Amino acid sequence: GRQLDGALSSIRMLPSIVEAVDGKCEVWMDGGIRSGQDILKAKALGATGTMIGRSYIYGLGAMGQAGVTKALEVMQKELDTTMALCGHRDINDVTRDILYIPEDFEGHWA
Repeated sequence: GRQLDGALSSIRMLPSIVEAVDGKCEVWMDGGIRSGQDILKAKALGATGTMIGRSYIYGLGAMGQAGVTKALEVMQKELDTTMALCGHRDINDVTRDILYIPEDFEGHWA
C-alpha cells in the first residue's frame, strides 16, 4: 500500500493475507507500524510479527545508538500499556476481539 497512491494499506490487507496463507507460513507485517498500538493491532489481525524500520531509523538519526534503544523502549512501553488496557498479559493470546473493526474494513474488491 505504501508504494502505490490509492492502494489499500498493509493493515487493511493483513486479514485477507492471513486467511489466504492459512497457517502454511508466518505472516510478518511491514508498513505503517509506528507505535506499540500498531504492533498489537497487527498481532490481533493475525500477523506473526511486525517490522519497525522507520521508528528505529528516526531514533538513530536523532540520537544514534541511544536513540534506537529509546525508540524500542518507547514502543515496548506502548505495547505493554495497550495490552494492559485490553486486559491481556501475553501478546500471543490477543485476537481480533480486542478491535472495533468496521464491517467493510476488508472490503470486497474486484
